[in-house]
Amino acid sequence: MKVAWKLFAGAVVAAVALVLVLPNFLPRSVFYRDRKPTKAGMLFVRGFAAWSALGLPPSWSVTLEVAGRHSGKTYSIPLVAADYEGQRYLVSMMGNDVAWVRNVRQGGGKATIRYHGRRPVVLQDVPVELRAPILKAYLRRAFGARPHMKVAHDAPLEAFEQVAGLYPVFRVTEPASIPGSPRSA
Repeated sequence: MKVAWKLFAGAVVAAVALVLVLPNFLPRSVFYRDRKPTKAGMLFVRGFAAWSALGLPPSWSVTLEVAGRHSGKTYSIPLVAADYEGQRYLVSMMGNDVAWVRNVRQGGGKATIRYHGRRPVVLQDVPVELRAPILKAYLRRAFGARPHMKVAHDAPLEAFEQVAGLYPVFRVTEPASIPGSPRSA
C-alpha cells in the first residue's frame, strides 16, 4: 500500500511539473501562431481545463465556462486567476479580441468557474484606470502569459498603466453580490 501511494504521489508531482513547467521552456510557436492556438495548443488547453476543473493544484488555476454568444454552447478555457486586495480577477493575456472575452461581455458577465465543483459567477469589467496593479499581480503568477503581453512582469507600475487598455480584466463576483440580480433578493 505504501509503494502504491508513493507511485501515485510521484505521478502527481510529475504531472504538475509537466503541465506547469514544461510549457515555459518550449517556444511560443508550439502553442500559438498568428495569435491563434495550434493543434498542440488546443490539446494543451483542453487538458489543462480538465486538470483545473478537477481542483488540482495550483489553486489559482481555474476553468472558466461561458456560453457562446451565437451558439449558446458552453465553452471551457483554463485561466490563471489573479488575487489583488482580497478580490479575484481573470485577465485575457491575448487582449480584447478573443472569444471568451466577447462571450462574457455579450452574456452580461454570467459565467461559471470550475475548481472543486461548479460555481456560478458574474464577471465585472474593471475600468482601464484600475487595471495596472491587477495586471502586475497577474504576471507574477501567470508565467505562460508573459510572452504574450507587451510589458515585462517586473516592470514598474507605470509601464502597466500604459498597456492596461490592451488587456481586459474581470473581477469575479458572486451573483448575490450584484445589486438587482435574482439571487440578491
